[in-house]
Amino acid sequence: MMSKDQGKLLERDRTFDQKALGEIYDLYSDALYAYAFKHVGSTQLAEDLVAEAFQRFLNALKSGGGPTDHLQAYLYRITHNLITDTFRREPPPPLELQEDRLGEENQEPAGVVSERQEADLVRRALRLISPEQRQVIVLRFLEGWSTQEIARVMEKSIGAVKAQQHRGLAALQRILSDNQEQE
Repeated sequence: MMSKDQGKLLERDRTFDQKALGEIYDLYSDALYAYAFKHVGSTQLAEDLVAEAFQRFLNALKSGGGPTDHLQAYLYRITHNLITDTFRREPPPPLELQEDRLGEENQEPAGVVSERQEADLVRRALRLISPEQRQVIVLRFLEGWSTQEIARVMEKSIGAVKAQQHRGLAALQRILSDNQEQE
């Protein structure tokens, strides 16, 4: 649910209050950039996608449209749609997992290598599941979003998101199991 402060901010942006628009950009741009970068793997492209997302947001406001609530979900949906359009033109790059989440600095070299190999396997497996399943898994487990927040962004029911998550995790498990059997 949107806070009262965010609601007031959204009301002010409809009047093109420069301070409100700047606050919205400051509040969401870094997270949108991180989300886009995780999908496209390019700094420049992620920056371009975020800029385009905000441009579309402003254009929607100018034409009397745009969000009336759930501004974050609205901005993520625009960004995701831009990512999807990008992938229609060219295949997605390898999905990067955050290396700093892989382990402790004091870990033995063999452990670091093993974890990086596992991360590489997961990256490759994520490329093999459907885009919707990948979006749910990335938002849920890499971004830490709740099921309700994901449902808003994807414009789906909570049950549909849970089903996508379940199918995506099952597909990942199958892919990773098949890979282990091949070794």
